[in-house]
Amino acid sequence: MKISVIGTGAVGRRLAAALERAGHEVLLGTRDPAQTLARTEASATGAPPLGAWHEDYPSIPLVPLSEAATHAAVIVNATQGAASLAALEAASPREGQTIMDVSNPLDPSTGFPPSLSICNTDSLAEQLQRRFPAAKVVKTLNTVNNMLMVDPARLPESHTMFVAGDHTDAKALVTGLLHQLGWPAEDILDLGGLESARGMEMYLPLWLRLLGALGHADFNIKIVRKD
Repeated sequence: MKISVIGTGAVGRRLAAALERAGHEVLLGTRDPAQTLARTEASATGAPPLGAWHEDYPSIPLVPLSEAATHAAVIVNATQGAASLAALEAASPREGQTIMDVSNPLDPSTGFPPSLSICNTDSLAEQLQRRFPAAKVVKTLNTVNNMLMVDPARLPESHTMFVAGDHTDAKALVTGLLHQLGWPAEDILDLGGLESARGMEMYLPLWLRLLGALGHADFNIKIVRKD
């Protein structure tokens, strides 16, 4: 499958590399590839400059956002939440494309922990769906760190990943990608329509406080239910 990952931070890099290992034809989209590769400073989230990473993954092309959507059956939105709408505007998703949204609408302007810029009656995923009604937005992977996204077996026990979206075929496609990333079927919980992305994104304030209490990001929750 042809997959375009939008966003060159730690999340985008990790997903691009993992999806390529799974056998997909992957590219990484950014506003200005030459400028991105020329950077020598770490990203806002602490990711090292992209150039060294790209030397390890030379088979993953770095392309302008304007070219990313023409390549892909699936667009992975791995941008920072505040930049997601603008980045996808530049990419211009086409009719029928699936947008796998893994971002969160975090607002760091008030310090740590960041607050949510969208919550309660809306979500970033729903905003993307409204802006690109011909595409099919599926929310997933936003509730774990980037290492667990592609390697859930890092944890010693099973744990839960959520999906939400209004299009059954797109959710099935994304669920298949989750399987390839190591998530077994019994650990993937379909929350229904895209409105459920509100709850998935609103979990982040708790996730951030768990991060502070545990001192690391290698954790997730598990839904324990009575059969």
